[in-house]
Amino acid sequence: MNQINHQVRLAARPDGAVKPTDWARTEEAVPAPAAGQIVVKVLYLSLDPAMRGWMNDSKASYIPPVGLGEVMRALAVGRVVASNNPGFTVGEHVTGLLGAQEYAVTDGAGLFKVDPRLAPLPVYLGTLGMPGLTGYFGLQDVGKPNAGDTVVVSGAAGAVGSVVGQVARIKGARVVGIAGGADKCRYLVEELGFDAAIDYKRENVAEALARHCPKGIDVFFDNVGGDILDAALTRLARGARVVICGAISQYNNTTPVKGPANYLSLLVQRATMTGIVVSDYYPRAGQAMMEMGGWIRAGKLKTREDIVHGLDKFPKAFDMLFSGANHGKLVLQVAAD
Repeated sequence: MNQINHQVRLAARPDGAVKPTDWARTEEAVPAPAAGQIVVKVLYLSLDPAMRGWMNDSKASYIPPVGLGEVMRALAVGRVVASNNPGFTVGEHVTGLLGAQEYAVTDGAGLFKVDPRLAPLPVYLGTLGMPGLTGYFGLQDVGKPNAGDTVVVSGAAGAVGSVVGQVARIKGARVVGIAGGADKCRYLVEELGFDAAIDYKRENVAEALARHCPKGIDVFFDNVGGDILDAALTRLARGARVVICGAISQYNNTTPVKGPANYLSLLVQRATMTGIVVSDYYPRAGQAMMEMGGWIRAGKLKTREDIVHGLDKFPKAFDMLFSGANHGKLVLQVAAD
């Protein structure tokens, strides 16, 4: 193809926060696809907190770690530019684990075709991608909200949390979001329709939850862990459902993960705590994308992407996940379509 593929590889296992030296930039020629293979030009990369866990050499995970020297695992959306696979045609757009690189050579396994005429390509990495599917299934299949329930979501302004809150509102629940900073809290209430928002950077979360959830929390969808999870556990209503999606406050720890000190509230309130891994629900992804796509077109579900330009910006963009600098789904544009 006479093209050079620039890549971001994992150079070292991080100890705490990720350092620039944990990444390596490499380049190599793009090979022609072998029988059954396709070449995908990567257009947009998804940057997700889960990627930090993939960098650890840990067997306590739902997915094997990225190997040292390997291209960093990342969800992406791109366009097929060469094909020796009858299932894919040049010009089609696909999404899947294409990696942090400009071109991906793959047999097509695990890829989904997407249509840029129905939604902008970055939306397929957010609301209509892994984060949106996580929120959709985690809330409805695990959280099981009823009309009138009080649903609280941490990391509420992020790609998963913003979907959780909006879907909960569509289902008739009362929604309280926890986010960092006045701008994000205003966004939750004024643009996404949350009933209330708590700014963990300037408010006492436990006191604010008591104020906004006087009858307790029926569903707590947790993306953060740590002290915020502990505060929420003290406010559970009878029969509450706690959905464990992530623990971004713990991912850069150099000490063991802090578990919930207030877990006995689960016993007292006859509550449940259940984890959500979105890959369990991929067989039903089409159904979810159709329903959420309909909500988007009807104006019931809003999307927001924070787009950084250039593969060379990957290390700095990745750090934004943990500083809270991004507003909405964090996406890295690798190339123009």
